[in-house]
Amino acid sequence: MAGTWTGTGGVDSHPFVEGTEEDAYVEHYELSPIDAQTNGPQLFYGLHYRTHITKPGEVEAFHDQTGYWLWEPATGSVLLTVAIPRGQVAMAGGTATPDATSFEVGASAGDPHFGIITNPFLDYAFHTVSFTMTVTVTSDHEWSYRQDTILEVRGVPGQFHHTDHNTLTRVAPPAPNPTAQPI
Repeated sequence: MAGTWTGTGGVDSHPFVEGTEEDAYVEHYELSPIDAQTNGPQLFYGLHYRTHITKPGEVEAFHDQTGYWLWEPATGSVLLTVAIPRGQVAMAGGTATPDATSFEVGASAGDPHFGIITNPFLDYAFHTVSFTMTVTVTSDHEWSYRQDTILEVRGVPGQFHHTDHNTLTRVAPPAPNPTAQPI
């Protein structure tokens, strides 16, 4: 999955004053290899990512996000760390084999391992209950995702499913990790 990707068919369904609003979006997603990470005997391989999302024809960010995709070969654990500049962070977890073409990660509010932390306003007005993301790799040059973030919107009964999905196509190979290059 390392490389630079773009997707022009994204769809975001989110809370709006009158209920639900659906927006198309364009996504630029960069995945860069990082050095192997160790925690004592634990070993992670990973990619640093940044996704920048705009509405079609616009320049201003509709959504911006950064973090890491990590994989632990010994357990098959997949971790996704998420940092959003609206004051929200999360760590989602799942499992995948080395040859998996599809996998899912998830996080829930209050989970001490795969949890979600939100600034006071967002927690008050749009409490995030859970997050799941399913990734499907269809080839070396294409992958897609489906996300479901369950929210409790203040003043609205029940839970709201804030969903996003997109298919991304590789537009550039990954930049090599400079520490892995011969000198």
